[in-house]
Amino acid sequence: MRTSTWIRQHLAALRALLVLTVITGIVYPVAVLAVAQVPGLHDKAGGSLIESGGTVVGSRLLGQSFTDSGGAALVQYFQSRPSAAGDGYDPLSTSASNLGPESIVDAPDDPGLLTTVCTRSKEIGEREGVDGRRPFCTESGVGAVLSVIGPRDNRGEVTVPVQVVSVNEVCPARPFLGAYRSVRVVCAEPGADYSQGRMVPIPGDVPAGPQVPADAVTASGSGLDPHISPEYAAIQVRRIAAARGVTEAQVRDLVAVHTSSRALGFLGEPTVQVVELNLELDHRYPYSA
Repeated sequence: MRTSTWIRQHLAALRALLVLTVITGIVYPVAVLAVAQVPGLHDKAGGSLIESGGTVVGSRLLGQSFTDSGGAALVQYFQSRPSAAGDGYDPLSTSASNLGPESIVDAPDDPGLLTTVCTRSKEIGEREGVDGRRPFCTESGVGAVLSVIGPRDNRGEVTVPVQVVSVNEVCPARPFLGAYRSVRVVCAEPGADYSQGRMVPIPGDVPAGPQVPADAVTASGSGLDPHISPEYAAIQVRRIAAARGVTEAQVRDLVAVHTSSRALGFLGEPTVQVVELNLELDHRYPYSA
C-alpha cells in the first residue's frame, strides 16, 4: 500500500514536471517570440538597433561616449551624460557610482561625489562657454568643504573653532576661503585625517540655478542612459554649430526633431536622443577637421 502511494505521488510529480516544462519551456517562449514579430514590436524586440550605411552603429536604448582616446570631448558631437558603467557605457558593467549626498570629502586619488560634480561642471562651463559655477564648489572645481575643529556643544556644533581646514584643497593649494568664524582657513596636509572636525559645506556666492544642468554632471543609475535633457543639449548648440560650420538655428532644428516629450504628456521629462542626433549631424552637416 505504501509502495503504491509512493509510485502515484511520483507519477503525479512527473506529469506536473512534463506539463510545466512544455508550458514554460516551449509554449511560452514561442508565444513571446511570435508576439515580438508583430509590426511595431519587432524593432524593440530586436534591441532597437540603429543602422548607418548598412552597418549597426548602436541602439536607441544604449548611450555612447563621444570622446577621443584620451577621454576629451569631440567638439563636433553632442556629449552624452557621464557614465559609471565600466569605462563608460559598457553594457556588461552597467552600474551607478553608488556615491550619495554624504560623499563630500575626497580620499587620496578618489574624489567624492561633490568634487566630481564640481570638476565636471567647471570643465563643461569652459567647453561650452557658459558659467560653470555651482553651489558648494570652489573656483578650482573641488568641493567647498571645511573641517571645523574645536569643542562642541550637546548638539554637536563647534562652539569655539580652533582650526579650520579646507579638506578638499591639499597643500600647497590656496584655500577658497580666507577665514571662517574669524579663524584662518588652511589647506589640507597630504594624508592627514580631519574627520574629527565638523564638516561644513560652503554654498558660496554663486547663482542658485547653475547654467550647467544636473544631468551633465551626474551619471544615471544604469550608466547606459541614451538621453540628455533639452537644457544640456541647448548649451552645446553653439559649439556644434561652430565646429561644423553651420548656423545655430540649423543645429537647434535637429535637436527639436530628436527631442521626445513627456510620456503620456505628464510622465517624466522631455529628452534628447544623443546617438541618433549625432548620426543625423554627420549625415546632414559632415565635419572636417
